[in-house]
Amino acid sequence: MSESQEMSPVEMKVARQVEYYFGDHNLLRDRFLKEQLQLDDGWVTLETMLKFNRLKSITSDADVIISALKKSTTGLLEISEDKTKIRRTQEKPLPELTDEYKDTVKHKSVYIKGFPLATTLDEIQEWLNGKGNIENVQMRRDMERQFKGSVFICFDSEESSKKFLERTDIKSFKDNEMLVLSRGDYHAKKAEERKQHKAETKAKVKQDKEQHQKNVEEKDMSVLLEEHSGSLLKFSGELQDVSREDFHELFSGHGRIKWVDFTRGAKEGTLLFDKNAKEAFEKAKEANDGTLKVKNNIVTWQLLEGEEEKEVLKKIVEAQQDSFNRSRGKGGRGKFGGRGRGFRKGKGGRDQGRSQGYQGKKTKFDSDDEDAPAPAPAPPKRELEDADGPAAKVAKTENGS
Repeated sequence: MSESQEMSPVEMKVARQVEYYFGDHNLLRDRFLKEQLQLDDGWVTLETMLKFNRLKSITSDADVIISALKKSTTGLLEISEDKTKIRRTQEKPLPELTDEYKDTVKHKSVYIKGFPLATTLDEIQEWLNGKGNIENVQMRRDMERQFKGSVFICFDSEESSKKFLERTDIKSFKDNEMLVLSRGDYHAKKAEERKQHKAETKAKVKQDKEQHQKNVEEKDMSVLLEEHSGSLLKFSGELQDVSREDFHELFSGHGRIKWVDFTRGAKEGTLLFDKNAKEAFEKAKEANDGTLKVKNNIVTWQLLEGEEEKEVLKKIVEAQQDSFNRSRGKGGRGKFGGRGRGFRKGKGGRDQGRSQGYQGKKTKFDSDDEDAPAPAPAPPKRELEDADGPAAKVAKTENGS
């Protein structure tokens, strides 16, 4: 069907556009055109073809279309005897859209990125003239149908695509540096980027979660310090045969001890009262003739204030947290004993305070009624959209759209 005359620029555009309509890439997905093929043994009138917007924008003259197709060397289309209809030649049947076909297209396709966003299809095709036998140019677009600056180019064979990749005149477009990859390398690159992005996102979520937890704990600690200011009483001395229970008995009726930080055999420790430690100390001392001993052991008492008070309270909270974690690890209920390490047998045994501790976001030193809060649910995983992924599938009726 070819003639020796050279194609004019308009004829070249017309032939390329019409052959795109009947080419594998468009015809496999173009329902309208496939319906037209069923009406007359594959023939489509030029009158119908001139209803396609892009072709009509190039020419509205049927004679120009016939002239362009006669000069084409692809051999894809044939013209009816009366020159009013065209169809895809039966020598080049339409392939089936199978996985094998898709794999073939992938291996003969090239990815190019770097075009200015205002670039038109005509400009890209003009730049590609003489650079290989191209079957299709797909301008990649975002969800708003705006050009993303990248294209997929499908050649007539894998060999043609490899020769294109070896060219030295495809590295720039209008002074823009171009990224040129085989389609296989492009997909591998995007898979690696998605993997890295997923790992970075996971790490960021973990970091944010840890920072949030730290902020919550610092805030809770600030509240605790405010709530328990003036509630710590430190003691020291030769505390032979002294237990935590002895301190509860010593201050019974004078002040309620919420936590006893003391280990048998140690020479010092700390008491945490639910209210003013000084008031409880004065009442207990008055009730014991002005001298407050523990099992006849002389003891030095000190009300904690300022930074020392903060540090000791932090240590108590950490000790409670450790006790709580050990309790959960052993399958315990997770309740926090009201008396801390000095919990009395009447309330569940001397050792109950050891296995109860800090409850998550806010320390409750004497909560005998509330269960430990359930751990916060993990944030839902979200599939991240690939900013440079394939464009949305739409019915294609124009070359490259």
